Amino acid sequence: MRALAWLRRRGPQLSSEQQARLERLPAPVALSERPPGRDRCVVIDLETSGFDLQNDQLLSIGAVAISDGGIDLADQFECTLQHCDPGLGASVLIHGLSPGTLAAGREPVEAQLEFLEWLGNSPLLAFHAGFDRQMLTRALRQTLGYRLANPFLDVAEMAPLLNPEAGILHGGLDDWVQHFGLQVLQRHHASADALVTAELALIMFSQARRQGIDSLTGLERRLAAWRRNQQGLSF
Repeated sequence: MRALAWLRRRGPQLSSEQQARLERLPAPVALSERPPGRDRCVVIDLETSGFDLQNDQLLSIGAVAISDGGIDLADQFECTLQHCDPGLGASVLIHGLSPGTLAAGREPVEAQLEFLEWLGNSPLLAFHAGFDRQMLTRALRQTLGYRLANPFLDVAEMAPLLNPEAGILHGGLDDWVQHFGLQVLQRHHASADALVTAELALIMFSQARRQGIDSLTGLERRLAAWRRNQQGLSF
């Protein structure tokens, strides 16, 4: 019993009000059977202190919703999390996040609770979603003791699946932005990157419908088959 009590003390320390907000969050739902882009989904981009999924820190969240076939600019989320660790160093400056900006950021518990309340039960999309999913999952677990279960789809997989003729199998976001001639005002900023990823996602949704993929569920099935094929080709 003493060991159990010690583990509880070591976990996230939430107020009763914060715990109640956490418990009121809606349960995630399965991917929609409606055409891609019709039901609300959230495109997310994270800025982090590095690429080490075990040790680097979540610095900021930028996200925008897609619904009714378009980007809803009135439905966005942006937040820089508070960090006072001088050890983060100059590596974060590529994101335009100075030590002063990080020190003045939102308290992590409140910031992440607000994000979850805004997200609701919507599925998530990201470019190279595996990284964003693992980093966000770890941050929410450490800060809130929360298990993220919303479905994730990877725009970096959709693009080569739906555009094999482009010959861009392992391209980055900039490669696909250039391929489709998208306008980008800023890069390496969470909200700006989320917005351009959302523009790319809308192109992917339109292509998916033209190729007979009539739902997010169907798109995920095609992505799963594409992954298996890519793994087979790698051997």
